[in-house]
Amino acid sequence: MNRFIDSCQDETFDMLVIGGGITGACVAYDAACRGLKVALVEKSDFGGATSAATSKVIHGGLRYLKTFEFGLVRESLKERRVMGNIAPNFIYPTAFMFVNPTFVMKIGLCLYDWIAFDKKFTWDKSKKIPNHYSLSREEVIRQAPNARREGLKGAWVYYDSLSIFPERLTLAFLKSAVHYGAKVSNHARMEGFVMEGGRVSGIVVRDLLNNQIHTLKGKLTVNCAGPWADMVLKMAGKGAAQDSIRRSEGIHLIVRNLVGKQAVGTMTRAGHFFLIPWRNYSLIGTTDKEYPGTPDDYHVTGKSIQELLDTVNRDFGNDNPIRYGDVLYAYGGLRPLLGSGGDIHTITRKYEIYDHADEGLPGLITAEGGKYTTSRNLAQNVLKAAEKRLGKLQPCLTHKKRLVGSEIDDMEGFIEAVKRENRDFSEKTVVYLGRNYGTEYDRVLKMARQDQALADVLNDDGEILAQAVYAAREEMARTLADVVLRRTGICTLGHPGKEILNKVAAAVARELKWDGERTEREVEEVEKILKVPAA
Repeated sequence: MNRFIDSCQDETFDMLVIGGGITGACVAYDAACRGLKVALVEKSDFGGATSAATSKVIHGGLRYLKTFEFGLVRESLKERRVMGNIAPNFIYPTAFMFVNPTFVMKIGLCLYDWIAFDKKFTWDKSKKIPNHYSLSREEVIRQAPNARREGLKGAWVYYDSLSIFPERLTLAFLKSAVHYGAKVSNHARMEGFVMEGGRVSGIVVRDLLNNQIHTLKGKLTVNCAGPWADMVLKMAGKGAAQDSIRRSEGIHLIVRNLVGKQAVGTMTRAGHFFLIPWRNYSLIGTTDKEYPGTPDDYHVTGKSIQELLDTVNRDFGNDNPIRYGDVLYAYGGLRPLLGSGGDIHTITRKYEIYDHADEGLPGLITAEGGKYTTSRNLAQNVLKAAEKRLGKLQPCLTHKKRLVGSEIDDMEGFIEAVKRENRDFSEKTVVYLGRNYGTEYDRVLKMARQDQALADVLNDDGEILAQAVYAAREEMARTLADVVLRRTGICTLGHPGKEILNKVAAAVARELKWDGERTEREVEEVEKILKVPAA
């Protein structure tokens, strides 16, 4: 992947995409697949905001049945299956246990299975999703020993899918877009629109790495800025959607392992949360609390962490509650939600697509709302709207093609082959690379074979130093945070230790030609991100 803004020339594109989260990535991919000339810009790093603040679940939206959003649930369940098909190395069916389900929940689970009537029509037989089943009290205690036993009657288990590395999945969509000719750039901030004859004809972009200004011309611009979408619209001076966004904070905590191989969930007055097994630790989330400020000012607070811990301990604390000091890492983000008034928990997770030509501002489309699971379908509908302005397009193919790096028919067979063919590395390393890099895993191993220093193992998952260099050289990582939080998992479980962080920083510095002062700044910035805020 090349950062096209580095050598940007005066060009006119069919489509300009603002925002490199999962929505923008999917729009760019779908447009490029159809033969359009596409450019995408992202002001920070790809998948670095809302798309990085997920529960790592590709889900059908069970809880949306409560608000009778059957269409959204059906769309989500279909897209859950599609995601598993096109990205088999990232998506895996996972059991979710709901303790003491109500009668309504039981009815909902039966309906959930019924609506997912095509869930077994998967390209890889290992991705088939079973129906729900019940567990007795004794079985719950055996499988989830941390569950509070007082009042425990039993549980029901259903299946959704776990996305093992959403940041790399977002990157896979962008790599696929680039494969079909799209030009993409991170750390390139859109700062205004180009207006000609009363229509949007392009955008002004600042390259944040060298402070240069570029003007990109486009027949159509698509605003996929997520929580910033309304702020982007204000640059155009109008937009019916600009006052409709409400922002919901969702935070997640990484703590010691509290569950087995299946996730455990519960309903509370504030919504629902899960304890999800992830990399031999537990991921706790998510919250759903309205955020009144501007997205640039958002950060996880100690108060938000304590509120989530209190909720968890009420149901799962038992005699060994999770204490504030047990939190290894906390991350959060803002969901852009549509609608005014009412409780934030009940606002729809549907998306809306606004063609601003209907408001007297041709050349601009905004995609707002939605969720990670349905992002591919959202993009397909954005291209339907684009057809009205660009003319007839080629049919959508994104549900029929595996993503770049995910061209795998039999995932478990692929992993077994990876292990057989790479016995000069630990099994942990090659399995981790096989799942998170797919068919591109061998490029990382090749670098480690050429330079033995890059074969250094960095953590219990078997990650190696070559991944950091590969991120900078081949995957457009331009900061240390890009490398350790979004291209690799080196820091996604919390601080890896000063020695490991410095070793990674030194390797990236050599690749990107940082001096000592720049390297020190990059380390300080990552440590600032990783620091759990005070209670």
